[in-house]
Amino acid sequence: MKHLLAVTAAMEAGAGLGLVAFPSAVVAVLLGSPLEAANALAVGRLAGVALLALGAACWLSRNLAESRAARGVVGAMVVYNLGAVIVLATAGIRSQPVGVALWPAVVLHAAMAVWCMVAVRGRLEADHETDALR
Repeated sequence: MKHLLAVTAAMEAGAGLGLVAFPSAVVAVLLGSPLEAANALAVGRLAGVALLALGAACWLSRNLAESRAARGVVGAMVVYNLGAVIVLATAGIRSQPVGVALWPAVVLHAAMAVWCMVAVRGRLEADHETDALR
């Protein structure tokens, strides 16, 4: 789970920094049109800060990969990644044209969701085996 948390931290922190610094450009690459209103820019930056927070949680828990707290972080990333797949795929289906990074982002989030689910399930099975030995 340590590698999963480190990879997730890097990805989310990178996306978060991009949204904080250049929200309109990042959204344009994903959705095919930039953010224009000041309120939309603020919401884009807020999303960037949220991604930075997810990245920080993953990074800080990477050395505690065997803990229940780390499992909770990975469980939260399952929810985030599945939500990202739904939101981005819906935007891609409803909007034309879309940005060049939209469908790769959907695939990446789907893959990360699967990786997170496999990691959590593996930890749960290991915990059950340990509990059975006690």
